[in-house]
Amino acid sequence: MLANLNIRNLAVIEAVQLSFRQGFQVLTGETGAGKSIVIDALTLIAGGRGSSDWVRFGCDKAEIEALFEISDDHPVWSVLARLGVEASTEEGLVIRREMTAQGKSVSRINGQMVNLTMLREVGEWLVNIHGQHEHQSLLKVEEHMNWLDAFGGAAIEEVKTKYYEAFEKYMTLTKQLHELEETSKQALQMHDLYRFQVEEITDAELKADEDELLAEEKRKLSYAEKLFQNASEAYEAIYSDKGGLNTISKAILRLQEIEALDSALLKPLLEQTQSAFYQLEDAAYQLRDYREQIEFNPARIDKIEQRLDLIASFRRKYGNTVKEILEYLHKIQNELQLIENKDAVLQKLQAEAEAELKTAVSFALTLSKLRQQSAANLSVEIESELRDLQMERTRFAVKLDRILDPKGIEIEGSKVKLTRNGCDQVEFLISANPGEPLRSLNKIASGGELSRIMLAMKTIFAKVDRIPVLVFDEVDTGVSGRAAQAIAEKLSLLSADCQVFSITHLPQVACMADAHYLIQKVVEGERTFTQVIDLDEQGRISELARMLGGVEVTEKTLDHAHEMLRMANQKKQDIRQG
Repeated sequence: MLANLNIRNLAVIEAVQLSFRQGFQVLTGETGAGKSIVIDALTLIAGGRGSSDWVRFGCDKAEIEALFEISDDHPVWSVLARLGVEASTEEGLVIRREMTAQGKSVSRINGQMVNLTMLREVGEWLVNIHGQHEHQSLLKVEEHMNWLDAFGGAAIEEVKTKYYEAFEKYMTLTKQLHELEETSKQALQMHDLYRFQVEEITDAELKADEDELLAEEKRKLSYAEKLFQNASEAYEAIYSDKGGLNTISKAILRLQEIEALDSALLKPLLEQTQSAFYQLEDAAYQLRDYREQIEFNPARIDKIEQRLDLIASFRRKYGNTVKEILEYLHKIQNELQLIENKDAVLQKLQAEAEAELKTAVSFALTLSKLRQQSAANLSVEIESELRDLQMERTRFAVKLDRILDPKGIEIEGSKVKLTRNGCDQVEFLISANPGEPLRSLNKIASGGELSRIMLAMKTIFAKVDRIPVLVFDEVDTGVSGRAAQAIAEKLSLLSADCQVFSITHLPQVACMADAHYLIQKVVEGERTFTQVIDLDEQGRISELARMLGGVEVTEKTLDHAHEMLRMANQKKQDIRQG
């Protein structure tokens, strides 16, 4: 459940700290007092998109922090582990969201920073918010499939996943077949060109980086004469009779004579000179070897230039480098092979596509059967819930048909279209009055009826999805009297399995709550603040009286409110006992 919610600088809320308990909680107050801001805070905690406009005027940032106490076996813990978020069931789950006035958003789970996608994935397991607009999704036929599949649970999800994998493979293979058939004519025209190009490039026997190596070799050959001359002159300067070695040799003889007379001072200098002699002698030998290796080969230069010209012509046609030319060769070899083996490739792709189609159709039929079972069960359960909501004579049905298409695939004697969801189309039908035929929801359901149908579905799905916190934003819109009382009782009953929050303007709903929070707007000086007050029994009576009587609250209205609260407590006791 949601144990604590702290809000700072969100819209007109400066600072609110709320502690909640298990059961049914209502939020009431005058229109415009800021009731929806609390719902907005929970939306942000669950990963909803925020806006800098939500930051209180004059503040740097808005902050929302929520503490959830979740059972050890709840699926959210495995989601957190998969996302790499460390969390302990003993300490609870703390989610913090900050939004700056510059539009930046920071989210943390138990102190660990997460992105919005991760927060939304966790939030989907914690909070389900039914806004005032959500019941309109019941009017969208395309949404009905999702409702039915969700009701079917793991059984439908498993088959649906296998079907989708086979369907995607089939669509990919079909696309490849279509592309191959479309390009076959053009490919045949390219056959001779590709074959010529393959032979031309293959005969050239190109090697990676060959052009760079040849250019370097050409440079050396082009400067062979100059290299030889310079190496020869350097060798002569060192090794000739008048060269450096001969001069240093004479110097060594003189130093040896001096060293014999003054060894202490001249010995280090003699050794240094001798070392220089040997190094210079070694350099001379290396210069001689280098000079002898220099190649004078004009014919080789001509061959290199011809080879470079060939590579240059290939670069103009096939790629900017030898590597790109070889990559192009590999590509057209594959294209040529595909053209020459087109019929075999087509047969292979057709066989694979037919196999995947057979698999997809098999899963689609299994999916249809599971949906038929779920449709029947869902209809029974919704009608049962609607009876509790003062719609006892309402009939509800799930219409499940194949998607017929003259150009589709034949399944059980009919041409059927396969989609990513199978071969079915789903629509919810209702008959609100005896004797009337079942019709589409968007044709006959009123706002109050839609609210109750949505509440019935939420009640059913609460048993399936294990989301601990359900939030209803004015689910009682468009109802009154006995229907309002029925909604109140249903919300109270629903809160036995999860924590339920509801914004309401109806005293029949508010009196059935286990906790009642008053949202009111206060003006101090030139600033507006929203306060949230956890009402005690006397406060609840006063608020119920306001909801009953409007601006003027009389003793009679207060007595009426007190009696409503007393009867509601008795009713809750009866509901939970029976």
